Amino acid sequence: MRLIPLLVLLFGFSTIFVHADELELEGALAAPSRTPEYVARDRYRHPAETLEFFGLRPDMTVVEIWPGAGGWYTEILAPLLRDKGKLYVAQFNDDSSSAYYRDSREAFLAKIRAKPEVYDQLSVTTFNPPEYMLIAPANSADLVLTFRNVHNWYMRGGGDERVISAFSAMYQALKPGGVLGVVDHRLPEDRSLSEQEASGYMSQDYVIRMATQAGFELVASAEINANPQDSASHPEGVWSLPPSLRMGESARQHYLAIGESDRMTLKFRKPTVD
Repeated sequence: MRLIPLLVLLFGFSTIFVHADELELEGALAAPSRTPEYVARDRYRHPAETLEFFGLRPDMTVVEIWPGAGGWYTEILAPLLRDKGKLYVAQFNDDSSSAYYRDSREAFLAKIRAKPEVYDQLSVTTFNPPEYMLIAPANSADLVLTFRNVHNWYMRGGGDERVISAFSAMYQALKPGGVLGVVDHRLPEDRSLSEQEASGYMSQDYVIRMATQAGFELVASAEINANPQDSASHPEGVWSLPPSLRMGESARQHYLAIGESDRMTLKFRKPTVD
């Protein structure tokens, strides 16, 4: 006779917790510490829907992969996780042969040092597969997030092996049952994989295959970050589009009208039993 009221009570508490998590995410999105130009990109990157799809909660241990100099998602994740969770940021290596990567890491470190009230609980690690692979303690993370990075591992040489090694590092960091969230520029499936070499676009089937080979299980895909206006065929590849706009002022309005790239949004899980 007491079972039904108890179930109602438990369901009510669950609803309260879910609502509280959503409110905390809304607070992080509205944080005054966010860069105004970054906030303007929310309409393209859909951070609330994307992070909810990946199952982010404020009490999680999270690893963000290669946020670059500006830390677009770091600006959201750091305040959200600061009090109850843990954020690791896997940055570029400071001895990289790429000046862009070295400079990006230093600019990111300068940014977080400038706002300790936001970033003081954040831990920076080093990632550059296959040389630097320890992005967080093994089996410690609830969630690993990588935004627009798979194409970098593929294009920088090493092909499949480099991509699989990157996924393997993320696999090692996750707890059994932990989630990997992947967002990247999407190559239409009727196009040749050879276009991955320089365009910045990746085949969704290819990304799924590489993650699966590293041990992950695909849980779901979403069209949260889809953009049907993007043909994925541009003179400067994905960098023709905003925010890069490499085609210059003469083509600026054309590419602004298209918006940011069409992107896959994939949710993987590390199996509970290897």
